[in-house]
Amino acid sequence: MDNKRKLLVIVDDDITNLIVARNNLSEDYDVFTAPSGEKLFKLLKKITPDLILLDVNMPVMNGYEVIRILKDNEQTAHIPVIFLTAKSDGSSELEGLSLGAIDYIAKPFSPPLLAKRIEAHLIAEGRRQELQQLNNDLLERVVNKTRSVMELQNALLHTMAELVECRDDITGGHIARTQAFLRVMLGAMRDKSLYKEEMSEWDMNLVIQSAQLHDVGKIAIKDAILLKPGKLTPEEFDQVKEHTVFGEKIIDKIKKDSDEWEFLEYAKIFVATHHEKWDGSGYPRGLSGEFIPLLGRIMAVVDVYDALISVRPYKKAFTHAEALEIIKTSSGSHFDPVLAELFLEYEKEFERLGKEV
Repeated sequence: MDNKRKLLVIVDDDITNLIVARNNLSEDYDVFTAPSGEKLFKLLKKITPDLILLDVNMPVMNGYEVIRILKDNEQTAHIPVIFLTAKSDGSSELEGLSLGAIDYIAKPFSPPLLAKRIEAHLIAEGRRQELQQLNNDLLERVVNKTRSVMELQNALLHTMAELVECRDDITGGHIARTQAFLRVMLGAMRDKSLYKEEMSEWDMNLVIQSAQLHDVGKIAIKDAILLKPGKLTPEEFDQVKEHTVFGEKIIDKIKKDSDEWEFLEYAKIFVATHHEKWDGSGYPRGLSGEFIPLLGRIMAVVDVYDALISVRPYKKAFTHAEALEIIKTSSGSHFDPVLAELFLEYEKEFERLGKEV
């Protein structure tokens, strides 16, 4: 035990027992006495003891009633309680222990034995508190470590996304906007319970973070094509399409060289499938319908919307209304019709974000 004197409270309606116990324990402990449960609760408003010695057989409020109240109160539930009782039958002891008492001491008690039992329980309680503190410290370290890993992951994702965007200044802000649009779509899907079972398995924070990498494969596209100030030839467009495959290879390379790769699984899905189309006419694999992963189908909607409302070398920016009409008419061909309908329902929020982000 530590050097600080422990504080005990003895509760007994027999004044003689209180005096005997206090006289025998006061040399080693700070001892308070209470002749009833009611007096105990008044005392507990002023002090917090390290242990309570509680008589079972008391008028008005017996020991069982007292311990129930103690254990139901968050402020007192942690205080160890030892019952003092003249009863020696097993059922009485079992009842007391089931209510949260840590021990039973029979009356009349031997003062030396009482002191030893109290010492043993206080040592055990001290060890329990030390262990609890160690567990709390360990939990805090785990939480801090997890936070650090998450921050590192997000920094990696953000840095890689910026590498893409700084090469392709024509599409500046695209990553931030699609990420914001994605957040709205996911929230709307949750509120509407759409694809609820599949979404329940996702880590939403990582999903949103990973969306930053959906165009990471553009790092491998030549500047002459990526920055071409005009419409691409069919051959050049075929090369641009390869950014999905390049992106997959980049992510696979990172996964191969790192143990912490789980967060990249979402990114790989975004990279590989956000240009697939509901009717199977997309790329790189020509997937169709629900064979396209849900994350890819969601990203397809927000990615196209941002492309429509943004200036490109080969086109002017469409108005929000024009973009809505294109998405509406492409429902069931380019886009998952359920997601296209959801997008149209929340179109005001997308219009606001398109102007603000």
